[in-house]
Amino acid sequence: MKVILLQDVKKLGKKGEIIEVSEGYGRNFLLPRKLAAPGTSENINDAKQKQASAKHKAQVASEEAVILASQLKKVELVIPVKVGEGGKIFGAITGKTISDAAKKQYDLDLDKKKVEIKDPIKTLGDHDIVIRVHPEITSIIKLHVVEG
Repeated sequence: MKVILLQDVKKLGKKGEIIEVSEGYGRNFLLPRKLAAPGTSENINDAKQKQASAKHKAQVASEEAVILASQLKKVELVIPVKVGEGGKIFGAITGKTISDAAKKQYDLDLDKKKVEIKDPIKTLGDHDIVIRVHPEITSIIKLHVVEG
């Protein structure tokens, strides 16, 4: 029996997939619990159109991410910080600090969760920061931490 999954089902498939299951499993478990819809020709065509639409949207998002990543390579942020004795800065530079600086200096909306810093920055100088623009695409921006 062919069915179209309406939700993710463990060990079976993801939402929107068209799969083949046994008659009893489909009629007695999947359909009553609204986990799947019957695999009629009309439902299958709708599911294929939705899959094609989702694939197209993912392609467009990926292309936009490539453009954004190339623009981010030109970005150089300058963050002034208070410095104590020995050249140590007060506090640390975090993803939120970098996101706020990008908003002020370049009017870029960077999500602080997409800024990847292994350890908080606690020294003056130049640093390379990785920005995750898309799940597969990253970009690197230059960060200048200066005394101010």
